[in-house]
Amino acid sequence: MAKHWADFQYEIYLRGMKGAVPRLPTDLSRLEELTERRLGPGPVGYVAGSAGTGSTAAANRAALDRRRIVPRMLRDVAERDLSVEVLGRSLPAPLALAPVGVLSLMHPDAEPAAARAAAAQGVPYILSSASSTPMEEVAAAMGDGERWFQLYWAKDREVTRSFLQRAKAAGFTALFVTLDTPLLAWRPRDLDQAYLPFLHGVGTANYFTDPAFTAGLAKPVHEDPDAAVLHFVGMFADPGKTWPDLEFLRENWDGPIVLKGVLHPQDALLAAEAGMDGVVVSNHGGRQVAGSVAAADALPRVAKAAGDRLTVLFDSGIRTGDDIVKALALGAKSVLVGRPYAYGLGLDGQAGVEHVIRCLLAEFDLTLALSGHSRPGSLTADDLLEESA
Repeated sequence: MAKHWADFQYEIYLRGMKGAVPRLPTDLSRLEELTERRLGPGPVGYVAGSAGTGSTAAANRAALDRRRIVPRMLRDVAERDLSVEVLGRSLPAPLALAPVGVLSLMHPDAEPAAARAAAAQGVPYILSSASSTPMEEVAAAMGDGERWFQLYWAKDREVTRSFLQRAKAAGFTALFVTLDTPLLAWRPRDLDQAYLPFLHGVGTANYFTDPAFTAGLAKPVHEDPDAAVLHFVGMFADPGKTWPDLEFLRENWDGPIVLKGVLHPQDALLAAEAGMDGVVVSNHGGRQVAGSVAAADALPRVAKAAGDRLTVLFDSGIRTGDDIVKALALGAKSVLVGRPYAYGLGLDGQAGVEHVIRCLLAEFDLTLALSGHSRPGSLTADDLLEESA
């Protein structure tokens, strides 16, 4: 029998019989405000902040809110099965933790705590290249848990090759290549605090422990950390990359490759032609292009272009279980959630991340059932109405 994620609500109510209430809100949209109060303006701004005025992040939410679910009645939803197959892996629900860098800003247990939470709940964890913990330590923390690796594609080919070799050796099964950050965007919240963690050597753990990276240093990292930071800054991103460069990744990675940051249907076609396995429809949570199309508005066109050739995933704006229903109805196979779990981590460590996962999937399970569906794959665009903007 499939797991009923919705049972989490009864667990909460039963604990209430003994006077216990959840440590964190079950309305996950409240977590950002609580995190703002708890942590300093630099760390919070780095996670919560967006490009420009924040218009793209606001558009992400508006695009999801504008679409309304049309429930169907008298359908047998007594037994639900939320499981999906994504990139050749069987998952218990259409959810993964998105790559969020520098999690030590949120909690000292950082990426290992988030990875353990994902493993405990059976959902994939996507580790950022810009993590504050080396990938091998994160892999060890989550045991046999499903893990995928996100690549910031460095200028230095040997560092990129080394990252891919290390990730494969550490049991990461899929590669997510972020395409939308060849340069850092204009981010006022970070600029107003003059705060970029990488310049302090935070979020550079994978680089500072990499043999190909350290081979380019005159002295070991601990002897001249400033030189190591400058070396990192010089290679971190590469605005010169083009579609033919994907061949290098395919030559050096034998598992699924997913391109993250695709918003135009033509780019989905180019991804398929390049032999990629999937795309993530994403605008980096509004952190890169101010004034960008909302991710949910881009999703239907990308999904149509992808057809059966690519696995289409979605992120940028997921905050609730009904958001997941809407994203799947618009053509996504699964979704990634980012900021909410980072806030959960900041507020309550591993337990906070597990709380976020369980709340999202309980609400998704209930919303799916109450809308007349017993499995994610039955959702289509006909289950939504779009309100006028």
